[in-house]
This record gives sequence, C-alpha cells and structure tokens, in this order.
Amino acid sequence: MIRHEVHFGRVVPCFIDRPPSVDALFRSWAARTPDALAVVDGGRRVTYGALDAAVERLADGLFAHGVRKGARVATLVGNHLAVVELSLACARIGAIHVTLDIRQRRPEIAYILAQSGAMLLVHDAACAAELPEAAEVPELRYRFVAGGVAAGSVPYEELFTPLAPDRAAQVLAAEVFEEDPFCILYTSGTTGKPKGAVLTHLGVIHSCLHYRYALGLEPGDRTVLAVPNAHMTGLVGVIHGTLAAGACLILMGQFKARLFLELAAREKLTAALMVPAMYNLCLLDPQFEQLDLSSWRIAAFGGAPMPEASARRLKEKSPKLTLFNVYGATETSSPVAILPRDAPPERLDSVGRLMPCIDLKVMDEDGREVPPGTPGELWIAGASIVPGYWRNPEADATAFVGGYWRSGDVGSMDAEGYLKVFDRKKDMINRAGYKVYSAEVESVLVFHPDVSEAAVVGYPDPVLGERVEAFVVAGADLSVDELRRFCAARLSDYKVPDRVTILPDGLPRNPNGKVMKSVLRERAAG
Repeated sequence: MIRHEVHFGRVVPCFIDRPPSVDALFRSWAARTPDALAVVDGGRRVTYGALDAAVERLADGLFAHGVRKGARVATLVGNHLAVVELSLACARIGAIHVTLDIRQRRPEIAYILAQSGAMLLVHDAACAAELPEAAEVPELRYRFVAGGVAAGSVPYEELFTPLAPDRAAQVLAAEVFEEDPFCILYTSGTTGKPKGAVLTHLGVIHSCLHYRYALGLEPGDRTVLAVPNAHMTGLVGVIHGTLAAGACLILMGQFKARLFLELAAREKLTAALMVPAMYNLCLLDPQFEQLDLSSWRIAAFGGAPMPEASARRLKEKSPKLTLFNVYGATETSSPVAILPRDAPPERLDSVGRLMPCIDLKVMDEDGREVPPGTPGELWIAGASIVPGYWRNPEADATAFVGGYWRSGDVGSMDAEGYLKVFDRKKDMINRAGYKVYSAEVESVLVFHPDVSEAAVVGYPDPVLGERVEAFVVAGADLSVDELRRFCAARLSDYKVPDRVTILPDGLPRNPNGKVMKSVLRERAAG
C-alpha cells in the first residue's frame, strides 16, 4: 500500500508499512531469525543474532570515542565484515557513514575526509600509505586499522571494548528518525570535485524494499558482494538489500571471475547484483559450465548496458537465471526502474517500469514535460531521492528543481510506462560500471607542469564497455609512462588513462574555441 507524504518539503509516494530506520529493519530480522546465517566472510560465518550483538558492542565503542548522532564515521576498507558491522552500528546510533573506495588515492581521500568532516576513520592496513596528514583533515580525531597494523592507528578490535553499564545505556538515547542522514556517498563531479550525496534512512529503506519486491529476494537467498562496498550498488543494493530480506550476505574481497564462480558454487549462490563487465568475464571462464551453479536464479545488473549477446549466453548456460536490468543513480538511492530479462521481447530495449515509490518526468530544455515516447531529460522524484548534497548548496540549486532531481540522462517514457535511457551524462565514461568524469581526470592532467591542455574521452572495449584515453598538449620530453604514473598517484586506478596520446599541434576546436570531443572520440575508437 502506498500513500503520498511530505518529506524534505516534497510530496512523494511512500510505502505505508515500513520500518522507521535501517537499524529497525535489521533488528526485526535479528529478532525473528537469530540463528539464520547473516554474513559469510571467508571462514567466518555469522548469524543474525551474533551480528546484532557485535553491532551493539561496536555502537558502544563508537559512543565511547565521542561519536554521537550526526557525527561522520568514515570507512576505507574492502569487502570484509568490518564494513557491514560499522554501517549497521552507525545506523543504530544515528551517526553518518562515509564510504571511501580502497582504490582511491591520497588527494581523493583527503578531500572526502575533510569535506565530510569525518571524526573517525577505520581503514585497511594496506591503505595506510594513502592516508592524509593530520593537518589535511583537522576534524579527524581517531584512526583505526583493520586487518593488520599501521603507525598512528589503533587496532579495529579495540572499538569493541565494552562500556560500563551506565555508559552503555546512553548509547541509544538519541532517537533515529527516518529523515535523518544514513550515509554520504561521493559521486564524481563534472567540475573535478566529488559531491557528497546524502542518503537518508527513508531513502535507503525504500530502496531496499524496492530491490526485495522487484527481484523477489527471500530469507533463503544467498547473495555475493562482488562489487565495491563504497558505492551505491555495493552498500545499499547488496549489503543492506540482502539484510533487509533476511537473506545471507557472502563477502568477496576482490572480484576475479574464477574465484567468484568457485565461491558461487561452494556457497550455493542464488542472487547477484553486478556490472555487465563482471558477467562478461565469467562467461569467458571455462569453469562457468563445469561448476554447479544450479542454485543461481537472480542475475541483476546495472551501471552499464548488458550486451544482448552476453544476456543470451547467460541464459543458455544457466537456464534458471532471470536477468534484471536495473536503472538508478547514487542520488536516487537506486533503483529507479527494473526490467526482468523475461519481459516481452518488444520491451527489451527499455530499462523497465518505475519502482512503486518513484515519480519521473521527461522534460525538454525549457522545463516542460514532453509527450509519451518523446526524448527529454529525466527528472526523478520519490521517497528514495536524496534531499541534497553535503555542504554544497550550489550543487543543490543546480541539481534539484521543484522536488525533482535532474539526472542529466536523456530518455523517454511510453504510454505503458516503460522507460528508455538513450544517453549517459555528458562526457561521462563508463568503465566496467565505474563512472569516470572527463573533467576530473583533465584537472589532474593539466596540473602536471609539462601539460598545457588535456581532453579525456572514452573508447569502446569488448569486456569493460569503455576505457579511458587522454589527449594532451605537452612538451616533447614528457613520456606517456611518466604522465600515467603522475595520474596514478592522484586518482583511483580505474580513472587513470589506459592510453595517452600527445598532440604536438593542440586540441581540435570549433570556431567558438570549444574542444571538439566528437573528433577525439572518433580517433580513439579508430
């Protein structure tokens, strides 16, 4: 049952029957099925009851270090149990979880920690060399290390030290409301700086319920976290989407096709949410047909289009699989629309129908709604849309109009409610589901003293979808290897250009002086 409600000054459709917070949703399953398996992390197998008890101790530990409602707690960890525990513990006390990707580099990490005002960080030991100096992150008071030791960081296990009974009783004194922030996820900015999308408990709960109902997730399902936990798909879609269904979450440290297939067979995987490139790599592995994957029934994908040939081969090799095309974004808490691959053939060029608590308008450049079937920009509203960006009123003013988020995506909606998406956001490169904005990479390239101009475009790749190529105007003594090393020290590895072309005569420009990226894309594709 759905009704319209006012949240953040917007009138949005909401599920009537819903828990008041992410913590309440998790604890409902811990109370009903305490002995059910919640998380598998290598050799560790944790039940819902045990996970709930660990989250309670961790919440106490966070409280003992001054973490209160609204404080930001950052994680720079891989797909391990710690990130699940910390996300749930933050939800329990009303702290705001800030996620960082272990592939990010020091300048990116320093910016996010400083911009979010995080007071506590838990990081992998392997990431210690990328941590910023204290002066760069003045609000960061505590550093904890997981999976090893690091100078200046306290072992993560010490956060579980019990509090005195009178102190522990204070931890839950601050009530958590559904409009409170749940986490901040940073999206690459077209101006070179990432924006922190503020996801609320209301939005994440609706996203989890959408995933559960649309994909048919059940308590007996077993889902593998193969994508990074620091992004929307991993944190909300897989981690909390799985726990919201009372299902079992299986953690995979780093995706490798062979390891994923072996893990899926061993743990009797039933559901996965990954990017198409991961499915493509699985199809290339001969073990796909030799291992027992008969339990696998849900194969959801998003972040990039699934090649029709790949979808057909998946169905041929695993007839029980139902493929789901998921369309969404960080700002929508994902998903906006979902299309099952067994939909009518005439609908396979769409991304499906809207989720129940999503409202969408297709608008022209003058801000007027266009007729069904007519292309326009997708403006999206609903219970799961973020209220705005963290400490960024300029971005809010540009991105949100009349209660709708302007996606920048071009698409159309037909009379039957099927949504098509034609173009991605301007100048965005989709590398295996990772979004790379050209402006962000260009800003790093031109920071090199020998580079005067730079333009970045994508070029087709049969496995990853797209790769990154940089065209630069630079001195004759600058080598491609040196420039790539320069980028690698400042950017996530997937943002580092795969190819660099040095143009001695300058970038191609039109009569108005604008760089003609269409010419560069043609050259890169050739």
